[in-house]
Amino acid sequence: MQIIENKSINEKVYVEKLDNGLVVMIMPKKTRKKYIAWSANYGSIDNKFYAPGDESITIVPDGIAHYLEHKLFEQRDGTNSLDTLCALGVDANAYTTNDHTAYLYECTENFEEALVEFMDYVQNPYFTDENVEKERGIIGQEIMMYDDYPEWALYMNAMKAMYKENEINIDVAGTKETIAEIDKEKLYKIYNTFYVPENMIMVLAGDFEPEVTLEKIKENVIMKKEEGLPKRIYNEEPKEIVQKYVEKQMDISMPCVLIGFKDNNLKDDKVKKDIAVEIIGSILLSKSSKTFEELYESGKIFSEPSIQYEFSKTFAHVMIQFQSHEVNDVIEKIEENLNCLKNHGILDEDFARAKKKLYGELVKSYSEVSNVASATIADYFKGISSFEYINEFKNIDKTYVENVLQELFIEENKVISVIKPLTNN
Repeated sequence: MQIIENKSINEKVYVEKLDNGLVVMIMPKKTRKKYIAWSANYGSIDNKFYAPGDESITIVPDGIAHYLEHKLFEQRDGTNSLDTLCALGVDANAYTTNDHTAYLYECTENFEEALVEFMDYVQNPYFTDENVEKERGIIGQEIMMYDDYPEWALYMNAMKAMYKENEINIDVAGTKETIAEIDKEKLYKIYNTFYVPENMIMVLAGDFEPEVTLEKIKENVIMKKEEGLPKRIYNEEPKEIVQKYVEKQMDISMPCVLIGFKDNNLKDDKVKKDIAVEIIGSILLSKSSKTFEELYESGKIFSEPSIQYEFSKTFAHVMIQFQSHEVNDVIEKIEENLNCLKNHGILDEDFARAKKKLYGELVKSYSEVSNVASATIADYFKGISSFEYINEFKNIDKTYVENVLQELFIEENKVISVIKPLTNN
């Protein structure tokens, strides 16, 4: 078992690659909690691929990754593994993102009993015409729910304004039209192609003895090593954005706004750039910033805007998000102070304070088992190793952050998505 240690934060990760190719990572913690997540590197953007041995391309309906997530709990005896796990007193769930799907549970007791059920359902899919059809209405309702969720509409509208061809435009749940095309044969095709050990990772964080826990996992692994992985096909994305501004009316009381900046440089070190964006966001938009102070005192915003650098192997962008009744004034003030930073540079004391604050928040995030495990999975599928964010902090200086500021926050790559309250017209 390989041990990866970061002495600066006193954390260890025990890593083992099983004979079948499955990677297991165990992070012991001084807590009563136990958290496990088993994830496949398959998400909403993976809709075109060549399966191993196939000479023709497979194209699957949008939303199938999420549909498979729902159906994997179904068992041959008519039970649902989610119900079985919950009956053991564990908090079980699953989620689908643009590039991976994860199955998980968290508990303080009955971990080993739950592990048997957990590993059984992930490794033994059971799809029939009847149970696939039964799920269609449930997921259709979920799609309608997301359609009514302002923050999701805000995000998807921003992605469609930013990207013309990139698969990030695909709604994770699909549409009612696309899920109508999903059947058991397509689900088995996806499972047999992507839910193979070499394309999966299992991460555990919490009250574990790594060697003992690893043996329990090995006892329950039945997946065999497969010959080769699928070749994924992604669309070519032009550098230009699609449109500068997109607006939608929904049943909300206060407008929601997302300012996005498309990043066309996918070759840069994205970890360093992510840290730089967080530092810029803290200096520009945190509660101690000049921007927030001016907007708050004038009654134009009441909560701190958020900033995030979202990226994968095929896309990257910055998102600044806030709520306000004075949309144009807030956008103008953010842009004014952003340009001031670009033109005059970052003050040394502002940089030092933001970097120290963010480093502290990152170290603190290692104390929450669910956060550190889910982040480890997301990073792994992006090609990022454990502790890379911690290690990169020492390589971030003010000059680098100012370069990111100049290269990333440019007008020609900016989009604005707004959700406004319904009018009485």
